[in-house]
Amino acid sequence: MDGYAIGAGDVANSFATSVGSRSLSYTQAVCIALFTEFGGAVLLGASNASTIKDNIVKPTAFDGRQDLLMIGFMCALIASSTWLMSAVRIGMHPSSTHSIVCALVGVGVAAYGWDTVNWSWNGRGVAYVVSGWILAPTLAAILAGTIYALTRWIVFSNPEKSLQRGIYAIPVYFTITGFIVSFFIVIKNGRGDWGISVAGNNPGGAVTLTGDLTKAFTIVGIMTGLIAFFCIAFAIPFFQRRLIKEENLKWYHIFYIWFVPTQPRDENLAYTLNQAMTPHIKLDGVQTTDAVVEEKTEVVEAETVQKGHPAWIKFKNVALKGFYQDISKDQYESAKHLHANVHLYDNKTEYLFSFLQVMTAAFASFSHGSNDVANSVGPFAGVFSIWDQGKIGTGAKAPVPTWMLAFGGIAINLGLAFYGYNIMRNLGNNLTYHSPSRGFAMELGAALTVITAAFLALPVSTSQCIVGATLGVGFVGGNTKAINWKMFGWIFLSWILTLPVASIAAGTLYYFLTNVPSFTVAPVAPK
Repeated sequence: MDGYAIGAGDVANSFATSVGSRSLSYTQAVCIALFTEFGGAVLLGASNASTIKDNIVKPTAFDGRQDLLMIGFMCALIASSTWLMSAVRIGMHPSSTHSIVCALVGVGVAAYGWDTVNWSWNGRGVAYVVSGWILAPTLAAILAGTIYALTRWIVFSNPEKSLQRGIYAIPVYFTITGFIVSFFIVIKNGRGDWGISVAGNNPGGAVTLTGDLTKAFTIVGIMTGLIAFFCIAFAIPFFQRRLIKEENLKWYHIFYIWFVPTQPRDENLAYTLNQAMTPHIKLDGVQTTDAVVEEKTEVVEAETVQKGHPAWIKFKNVALKGFYQDISKDQYESAKHLHANVHLYDNKTEYLFSFLQVMTAAFASFSHGSNDVANSVGPFAGVFSIWDQGKIGTGAKAPVPTWMLAFGGIAINLGLAFYGYNIMRNLGNNLTYHSPSRGFAMELGAALTVITAAFLALPVSTSQCIVGATLGVGFVGGNTKAINWKMFGWIFLSWILTLPVASIAAGTLYYFLTNVPSFTVAPVAPK
């Protein structure tokens, strides 16, 4: 259940901007995630998971009472997943990492009192986690906003030359992005003998890279070099033929463009790109009432001709909503004004960034699978370790077998497929306007925030990073009116509520389960 909730929330983060900008359809995003999330979990997932997250709850408190620790893990998972799913259902977006941390805080307090929990800033205590509610979105907003501002200046500042500038800037963007995401995956994955170490595990401590760095940076260099070669040898020729000569090429022709014969001119290229990028804003350059009416009529007609068993129709309309509806057009009333306060650019140039955005989304998903899946099954790994060996690993770590990583990967993918559309809708065009260039800046800014925070030992969440990055790009790409502050306030409220709600729910459940009357032990008469 917790893995399902994480899939509906955190994995949707990786693809919300891509689906919102129409670089990917919902179906394509789910298909990519099936490979990236599952592959990241199984191939690079951590071999040991933190069961008592980062020692926020002192692991020595449960010495000798492994039975209570098993109950505590179960209560934390139930409380965390219930809070996550309830919040997502009403449009909130809490951090899954902070949710399980706060649930374990509640278990620790209910079990052995307030002193069981590390409340301080040092040693990554509760104050450290709470500070992430401000630090993560602020840092992400600055980095993503800066990336988009540079992109506007380099590529979009001259409308007449923006396409040509974009074609030759894309390899540079691809190479830089490839280096960043490769470095992040190699350094942060759970199976490598290298990583980032911060003295004392405290913010501000000396930062060092540990392990076989020569091997690590060789891998990063090879991955980056392959990306640069592909862009120069294949991407530039493809974009020149597709966008300048306007040949009728498909997206997959980029992989063997040198062997594709000259294609006829695509007479509908401008219309196709307009429909792909901005159908929710304009139609043939003008947004008309008739277009909106026709669109609504088509939806009504599609709904009235549905055939099949009533149970299947109901299941399709609820569980498979993301596959059958264009969620990027599903706007709340509070978001109707957003698109009137943004700057729109040439669709051909925007099309260039759709490939970049797909790459950053795929890497973000793969990285999430390699780093966070093991954490999501951490309490489960702890329960299994106690059941199998009668104890948990040293330092609050539990071994995670491959089948458990696969189990977590499957649960996360199911969550994305059946309920990820809700978060994609909220973080998409309902928070600010999305386009491929904006979405690319958001995703890269969020990834840079996670890397920067790792070096500074700052507490960040991927959920909070993507929200902050979206706000930063929305502000730079328009103005303060281009952001749906009501939606952001709703999301921010979920961050604040995570600590009391998840901890109280887990603590209360733990208290009742460990203090219910026993029917196997004879009652003791009062003296």
